[in-house]
Amino acid sequence: MKAGILKIMAFSFVLFLFESCSKSEVVSQSQNTNSDNFQPVATEDIVMYEINLNAFSTTKNIQGIINRLDNLKALGVNTIWLMPIYPVGAVNSFGSPYCVREYTSVNPMFGNLQDLQNLVRLAHAKNIAVILDWVANHTSWDNTWITLHPEWYTHNAGGQIISPEGTNWNDVADLNYSNAPMRLAMIDAMKYWVINANIDGFRCDAADYVPYDFWFQATTALNAIPNKQLILLAEGNRADHFAVGFQMNYAWDFLTAIKNVVGASQTSVATLFTSNTTEFAAVPSGKQKLRFTTNHDESNIASPISVYGSKNGAIAASVVTIFMQGVPLLYCGQEVGVSATATYNGSNTIDWNANPDMLATYQKLLGFYITSSTVRKGTLTSYSNTNVAIFKKTTTSEQVVVLVNCRATTQNVTLDSTLQGDWKDVFTNATVSLAGNVSLTGYQYLILKK
Repeated sequence: MKAGILKIMAFSFVLFLFESCSKSEVVSQSQNTNSDNFQPVATEDIVMYEINLNAFSTTKNIQGIINRLDNLKALGVNTIWLMPIYPVGAVNSFGSPYCVREYTSVNPMFGNLQDLQNLVRLAHAKNIAVILDWVANHTSWDNTWITLHPEWYTHNAGGQIISPEGTNWNDVADLNYSNAPMRLAMIDAMKYWVINANIDGFRCDAADYVPYDFWFQATTALNAIPNKQLILLAEGNRADHFAVGFQMNYAWDFLTAIKNVVGASQTSVATLFTSNTTEFAAVPSGKQKLRFTTNHDESNIASPISVYGSKNGAIAASVVTIFMQGVPLLYCGQEVGVSATATYNGSNTIDWNANPDMLATYQKLLGFYITSSTVRKGTLTSYSNTNVAIFKKTTTSEQVVVLVNCRATTQNVTLDSTLQGDWKDVFTNATVSLAGNVSLTGYQYLILKK
């Protein structure tokens, strides 16, 4: 181990010991009661669903999520990620939920702590985990920390608090991670939600902007909470996220590849497999990449139907992304083909009656995904083709082959001899005989097993 890493870990350990002796730590652990004894599924079995509360329901609150838990269960979701639920700052703000005014309060627009507790309790009853979005890099300009502890923030040469350098995030103030008390306050705030709302972990925003040694300190403290198994997802792609305790981080490179392949650029399908291999080369055993075709940032710019050319193009991109490798994520409304950008301020509410055919397709796809250990855990083999994604997942007891036409036009494909023979369609159970060549119509896909 390099000396620099040893110093970082030693610093983190000292801070952790200090934290362990604090009054707030003792109170927190004595109050922790995971009364329903719920534990999330293993990381490799997660199907995650991101919820923008402002867009998810006409009520635009936590109750609106509770009202649709059965729908999420029917979709195949076992983990929901709530975009920030905290009060939003007013100073220099444009309304982004990532402009956090108070870390340990629920935005009154969304409800209160009891509403969140009810959501978690009811979700757990359906075997669905609930994780919160955590914004550790910055706060709003009217967060109470600025008034009470200005030394917790980054200052310029003139002594003024600044926004995160190298960004255009002018609505937020940058936190100074050289300040040990601020670190402890941040960790206490994270633990508050685990202990008081029984939540199951965090999606950590802008994780690449926050130092390695803080994440080590934070994950160590969070994982020390008794009787809790937490999901920890880093929004970023630094390799050291896995070393400090995150089970997952973002597959940004794969997102770029799938957009280029199925979208307007029409690049070679080979780039998908290259991206997949490169990303997973840096992932330790037991860890995962989060894979998606859209999320709140992407959908705030353009909908999947726009990015991938059509409803069928969006579905084709999802089939590749869900079944190739990694943990799949859906963004709310993706399954019903939301065509308008779902903005932070909630000016667009999802029409759940739109595109029922897409909803049925996503239910079918995820239904097979969650019941097949082969597609989640099998060994991946890819086959070369410029326009059609062809790959196989294999375990000792089963093979699943996936063929996806990534183009809007019909493609004729020559198949490797190892793929030829009789298979079963996973959705109809009909026998499909693959010969030396197969023809797929625009964006058509086949998922077969034997």
